[in-house]
Amino acid sequence: MVDDAAHELDRDEVAKVAGLAMLELTDEELDTFTPQLGAILAHAQDMENLDLADVAPTHHPYPLVNVMRPDVVAEDAGGPELRDAVLAAAPDVEDNRFKVPPALGGD
Repeated sequence: MVDDAAHELDRDEVAKVAGLAMLELTDEELDTFTPQLGAILAHAQDMENLDLADVAPTHHPYPLVNVMRPDVVAEDAGGPELRDAVLAAAPDVEDNRFKVPPALGGD
């Protein structure tokens, strides 16, 4: 992390980072984003300097409970008739499934 007292972020560094991210920034945007990015890095440095030796690691500050319904096998709601009706409305079907164009090209 960059020590804020030893190094102040400048426009050229922000322009370089923007270029690495393939972002084209105007001079006005560089003027706006340079102090904003500097403030973000300063805050990150503040966080890094915190003494967290006595803080237990957590993934989330609040206890979470996953609310899920039971996975129960149920009777088919529509049966083969519903499947056939849905497939009949599809633009293209192959082997009783929707046929869609390939995602990566080809046939």
